[in-house]
Amino acid sequence: MYVVTSTFLVPPEKAQEVIAIYKQRSRKVDKEPGFIRFHLLQNSKKSGEITVYMEWNTRTDYLTWVRSQQFKDIHELEKQYPDQELAGIVPTIHQYEVVAT
Repeated sequence: MYVVTSTFLVPPEKAQEVIAIYKQRSRKVDKEPGFIRFHLLQNSKKSGEITVYMEWNTRTDYLTWVRSQQFKDIHELEKQYPDQELAGIVPTIHQYEVVAT
C-alpha cells in the first residue's frame, strides 16, 4: 500500500471554509484504478492545519493519477477559488510505502 499526505496551513478562521470545499469534492479520484481511501484531517490543536490523506494500492497507481488530465483539471480549479489567499497555499506533500501493518 502507498500513502500520500498533503498538509497545508490556512488561517484558523478559514479552516471551516476549506473543510466545506473538500466535503463537496468531485470524488473523481475515488474511481481511479488503485485508489483505496480519502480522508480530510484537521489537527486537533492547530485548527488551521489541514491534511489530505489518501491510500493507494501502489506508488504506480498514485503516479498515474497525478499525471492524469483529471488531476490537472481538479488542481486547476483550485487556482480559481474566490478567496485568493486560499488559492495561493502550497501544501507539503509526503509519500509513504506501507512496510508493516
